[in-house]
Amino acid sequence: MTMKRFQKKQNPLMEPIDKCLAYLRKKNSFQPDIALILGTGLGNLAKRIKAEKVFAYEELPFFPKTTVQSHGGNLILGELGGKKIAAMEGRFHFYEGYSLAEVTFPVRVLRQMGAKTLVVSNAAGGLNLSYKKGEIVLLTDHINFMGVNPLVGPNADKLGPRFPDMCEPYSNRLIDLTVKAAREQKIFVKQGVYIGVTGPCLETRAEYRMMKNLGADLVGMSTVPEVIVGVHMGMEILGVSIVTDTCDPDHLEPVNIQEIIKTANEAGPKLDKLIGAAIAKF
Repeated sequence: MTMKRFQKKQNPLMEPIDKCLAYLRKKNSFQPDIALILGTGLGNLAKRIKAEKVFAYEELPFFPKTTVQSHGGNLILGELGGKKIAAMEGRFHFYEGYSLAEVTFPVRVLRQMGAKTLVVSNAAGGLNLSYKKGEIVLLTDHINFMGVNPLVGPNADKLGPRFPDMCEPYSNRLIDLTVKAAREQKIFVKQGVYIGVTGPCLETRAEYRMMKNLGADLVGMSTVPEVIVGVHMGMEILGVSIVTDTCDPDHLEPVNIQEIIKTANEAGPKLDKLIGAAIAKF
């Protein structure tokens, strides 16, 4: 099933959302407090969730299928840190050929299920040369450099306003709580601005220089669409990146994608511990 058949309707998102929601509610009565998106190499946190129900993406009406090898492809409903969690074990990307409506569709569904908080994690390149591989960075803001926006098209007024404000896409309250959790867990964290690009190619030297001049500390191929949609629906959002490579235009070397995934995997347990401790404070 695809959403193309609904494109001529006034609110093309609502029927797919309602049908997916109806399917989930038919299978269980779970109502999450927090939606969690686990990015590249960061799927091990799913093992710490006390699962009540697990759905393969293929099972869920209108859910895309993940084509990224390092993404698990499951929606896990359960408990973590004393909170009810709906965790996406892997996300979808614009570069996979999906529309941004499809990329962000799961966030829409999880918000309608009841999740008021969204935690988004990703693996990102470090434009800020003070960042080291494997470090954790809490996102304070982002730059949408994808050339597209998931809110383009008819607005579904039931989901959010036509012109949502983006003055604080990442919650200062959640950042403060996560910083406290990091100190308690003795985990070093930094803060920075993320720039989202379409991918799938990595950036040129000139592009890295431009991004740094724009004020970006991190670059990646995800997160921004989900966060925009989360803001549209009134969610409180925390964004967390693992720095997987250094984007130094003056000393640039070819990047091995397997090395990026390896770095994310190695830093994953630290991020898992941090997110678990932070969620307990939310």
